[in-house]
Amino acid sequence: MKRRTHRDTGFPSHHNAIADEHGVVHKDWGGRISVALTMPNTYYVGMSSLAFQLLYWMFNCEDDVVGERIFWEKGAAQAGHPLLSLESDMPAASFDIWAFTISWEMDYFNVLELLRQSGIPPLAADRHESRQWDGSPWPLIIAGGPGVTMNPEPVAPFFDAILIGEGEEAVPNFIELCRTGLEDPAALVAELDRTPGWYVPALRPSNRHHPHFRTVQRLWVRNLPDYDTSSTLYTPNTEFGNMHLMEIARGCGRGCRFCLAGYVYRPAREQPLERLLKSAEAALHNGYTKIGLVSAAVSDHTQIDELAIALQRMGASLSASSMRMDPISVPLIKALAETGARTLTVAPEAGSQRLRNVINKTQTEAQMMQAIALAQEFNFPQLKLYFMIGHPTETDDDIQAIIDFVVAARKLFKRRIAINATPFVPKAHTPFQWEGMAPSALLRQRQKTIHQGLARHGVDVRADSPDWAEVQAVLSRGDRALANVLLAIPSGALSVRSFFQSMADQGLDKESYTGAWEVGAPLPWDIVQSGVSENYFHYELRLTANNQTGLSCPPDSAGCLACQACDQAWAFRYGANNKRPVPAAKGGPWRAEDWQPWTRLKAEKHAAVSPIELAG
Repeated sequence: MKRRTHRDTGFPSHHNAIADEHGVVHKDWGGRISVALTMPNTYYVGMSSLAFQLLYWMFNCEDDVVGERIFWEKGAAQAGHPLLSLESDMPAASFDIWAFTISWEMDYFNVLELLRQSGIPPLAADRHESRQWDGSPWPLIIAGGPGVTMNPEPVAPFFDAILIGEGEEAVPNFIELCRTGLEDPAALVAELDRTPGWYVPALRPSNRHHPHFRTVQRLWVRNLPDYDTSSTLYTPNTEFGNMHLMEIARGCGRGCRFCLAGYVYRPAREQPLERLLKSAEAALHNGYTKIGLVSAAVSDHTQIDELAIALQRMGASLSASSMRMDPISVPLIKALAETGARTLTVAPEAGSQRLRNVINKTQTEAQMMQAIALAQEFNFPQLKLYFMIGHPTETDDDIQAIIDFVVAARKLFKRRIAINATPFVPKAHTPFQWEGMAPSALLRQRQKTIHQGLARHGVDVRADSPDWAEVQAVLSRGDRALANVLLAIPSGALSVRSFFQSMADQGLDKESYTGAWEVGAPLPWDIVQSGVSENYFHYELRLTANNQTGLSCPPDSAGCLACQACDQAWAFRYGANNKRPVPAAKGGPWRAEDWQPWTRLKAEKHAAVSPIELAG
């Protein structure tokens, strides 16, 4: 097995941030498997990710593994800076394994820049046929994360193996394989190809019509409480400076038809209240008084009211990643306000109820206005509203509805309001995966209309670039041909123009990636079996055509096999339907607008005590 000991590289550390960290792990390299962990973005962005922190902890829990971090720095490659690890200033090429966790498609460009900066051949095929200058093999280069789980194809040629799904149960087995397999990389990747959840692009054709086509089954954790999903590293140099982050739930069963995360992480699972309170108590004991609640929809946790009240009583300052307003958690909003949160964020996504039905976003205007009124009552300094433009079936009337919604919000909330108008980008393994993007010129015009309609009301309108959204759409729906497009863009020369010029040079047409596709046609990501059946996506599209909402799955519901994400054992983990802990829809799946099982239970338990009284 390849082993290296620490040596002085002659280069200074490329980050000073490590001096401010708590929880960093330093290990001697002697006799250990060395793993470089990378989120291909800046330190500030990477260390804001709880998932990245958990991976760092998982690798370093193993006595015979040393896990260190590498981050991308803007301009570093062009300036000729060496790519060194944070903990011991070791070059990237010195590691046995280089593991990327990729959250979104736009970081693909940084992956390639990091590989070039390290001096490692970007293409896995080139690494397989060569060695380093000293005769040692190149690092085994792997990837995971939501950015590549649902469609790994645009970057598949760069990686030896890609993990499809969640990593908690895969990492220990992966390390065990590496303990005996690193001496023979070819045999190791062949073994990974036989291991559930691992995709080895060199050994699996991705076209569903190929005679040797084999899908990769997504991995997911069936018992989330088996794992501690809270902060392991603390630093002031992130978006959540010195905040104790707790993943209170994973996944979302709301079924928003545009949302990748809502399908990557099905079914929704929770950490129990007792575990969360113990985690917060330990953090507070160690001096970390800021607690960040992390989940696709924090307010969907079945005990969010109790959690918010208990954390506030413990003396914690609260922050929440995202919330729903149907039903509203008044104790959570109250706790956020009274413990120092400065912004309440609401995501209507669309201005009209018709279009919210189309995207399966069932929060009503009345529910959201109630939340906005509470933001005023509880003295939040700022209100943020997130909208998406370019949804399928969107019209000018829907854009006017956004303006009308915000104007109505302004009448209730008298302080600073900021909105974001993000272009819709179709994502793999969602009901909208076949839908095309609205033309960038139309998106710009609609953003301008929103800006003009709200400027005189003192609303700060932020609008993501439609041109870069088109780039994202190409990458999100791309195939392996895009790897050559990425390779052809010179380091430091990335722009919208250079990307689409590179596509043209490779004989690829932008519209063939961003336009509407025939429903049922082969897809670049057919290699990934996400769990959700294609028939279910067809069913959701039929509802969309009639402006109808679809199905949903609250985190404590069971007995439903509608979308196929759950296996039989999970779906019936409570036994027969009549033993379910929530009032079931008579054994059938939940309609999206009926999402209030826990609210109903609370109403019975507390004899219709209001949330305000509960929060008191």
